[in-house]
Amino acid sequence: MSSHAAAPDASATGFQGQIPALEPLLTEVIATLALAAHAYLADENGRQPDIASAEAAIDVATAAFERVKERLRPDERLAVTQMLTETRLIFVRKRGM
Repeated sequence: MSSHAAAPDASATGFQGQIPALEPLLTEVIATLALAAHAYLADENGRQPDIASAEAAIDVATAAFERVKERLRPDERLAVTQMLTETRLIFVRKRGM
């Protein structure tokens, strides 16, 4: 039995036409996780920040970024780095409260 599974064709995966590039997909996932972390850290309407959920979102976003960063254009890499740095700084401030 082969250790490599057959690659599904585009119609089997739900994509019509060309399969999208990985980099924009992961960049979108990273941005979504960073926004989620910001939401978890918000203490609006008497709700306490969810530090554990924010930390998980930041950790997963960081892992995804580390995996794909060399494949990003320099301007994209800089933008994602700045976004994650800002998110981490907010996290550290909220965690220290």
